[in-house]
Amino acid sequence: MNTPRIIRMHDNDNVAIVVNAGGLPEGTVFPDGLTLLTRVPEGHKVALRDIAQGEAILRYNVTIGFALVPIARGTWIEESLVGMPAARGLDDLPRPASKPAPLPPLEGYTFEGFRNPDGSVGTRNLLAISQTVQCVAGVVDYAVKRIKEELLPKYPNVDGVVALEHIYGCGVAIDAPGADIPIRTLRNIARNPNFGGRAMVVSLGCEKLQPGRLFPAGTIPIRGAQDVDVVCLQDAAHVGFGSMIDSIVRTAETHLAELNLRRRETVPASELVVGVQCGGSDAFSGVTANPAVGFASDLLVRAGAAVMFSEVTEVRDGIDQLTARAADEETAQAMIREMAWYDEYLDKGGVDRSANTTPGNKKGGLANITEKAMGSIIKSGTAPISGVLAPGDKLQQKGLIYAATPASDFICGTLQLAAGMNVHVFTTGRGTPYGLAAVPVVKVATRDDLARRWHDLMDINAGRIATGDATIADVGWELFNFILDVASGRKKTWAEHWKLHNALALFNPAPVT
Repeated sequence: MNTPRIIRMHDNDNVAIVVNAGGLPEGTVFPDGLTLLTRVPEGHKVALRDIAQGEAILRYNVTIGFALVPIARGTWIEESLVGMPAARGLDDLPRPASKPAPLPPLEGYTFEGFRNPDGSVGTRNLLAISQTVQCVAGVVDYAVKRIKEELLPKYPNVDGVVALEHIYGCGVAIDAPGADIPIRTLRNIARNPNFGGRAMVVSLGCEKLQPGRLFPAGTIPIRGAQDVDVVCLQDAAHVGFGSMIDSIVRTAETHLAELNLRRRETVPASELVVGVQCGGSDAFSGVTANPAVGFASDLLVRAGAAVMFSEVTEVRDGIDQLTARAADEETAQAMIREMAWYDEYLDKGGVDRSANTTPGNKKGGLANITEKAMGSIIKSGTAPISGVLAPGDKLQQKGLIYAATPASDFICGTLQLAAGMNVHVFTTGRGTPYGLAAVPVVKVATRDDLARRWHDLMDINAGRIATGDATIADVGWELFNFILDVASGRKKTWAEHWKLHNALALFNPAPVT
């Protein structure tokens, strides 16, 4: 693309970002007469008019910072020139003047999924092996290799085996405030719809997180430690390493035989539970990929599905936008409660929301968390927010849901798994090979260059929006239809193809002993 191009998000903005790959040199002249006084890298901001010292810098028609020095028209607005605004207070936040009207229904869309006894629907048919403690991880990993080699070929309707490894279970203050978060996260992950409604557990025996505490009676179909669902490595019956492995393999086979009886059936798109997230964000995230995801989110909500958006620090600066979209006062108060809890959590650690932005975010043109948040929120689309989940909770309703999680890619994905998502959508501008073993992860690139270079890692190229080769609606519909194909098993994501799986990362705000 030789013609110099910038994108301005709102008519009131006094900055725009450079679209051209590689950026633009000093002296570049735009059709409207704007002349660059300095080089401006791709995705970075240029002043559209003179900005006085202390004046607000506007992008998305939102104050993303204040000019620390006078900035002349045509100047690259580097991070060092931008002072971050204070966080929005949590008092007197806006509410809808009336109950928000639901989006018009979208009917007739289906996918091929696996129905579970509890009514949920899986997009994959997986054997999951829960672990009560990190101590058993190496043993389970060894057993899983045997299961995949020796047993899986005998059960062709099972898509795979997932070891739910984590670093929790012992050496922790298990009764401390906040310790319930990782415990209920592990419990609810085992209930993910892709695992067929049954649990298999490997325990060491002496750990603090005992099987009965992980799965209290009635939480999941699980029997006692003497039965096939729980393998305890310290049981006297196990003599030697081989005995432990044989026990895990035998237990796994009973579950594989049950899972192998399952078949895909046509179900409405309302059975989708889609988690949306961004990582390795850049200035294009809020221009291309996230708006396209927001468009697809609206389509999913209109089809009756559940969509979760998350990442507390990446929506904190837009809390006023979110409470204004709350379906009711209870939902608005729940969002405020989660923001306040996280503010206190960060304060105890001696930091604030500004700790979120990474060197890559800044290199990609994001000056601070306020600017990043404006681009992140767009993933939620325009639907009313119908519910709020605390970390580790399981989803119980449809519609657009705010699932409060840290912004860490791995922790957010783990908590969305616990909430019950069966498809994950992940946008990136800098690029990341992130993936999850438990659900398919659809990767959406913000830029043409990333989609070109990572052609066998990115599933959808939203960069075409920035170049004018596609609209937000075009890419939104493409993503919506791709989600249905992936959910049906007709297509695999690149992360599935390469078996790129990040480890589970539990959110544990309680002390470690």
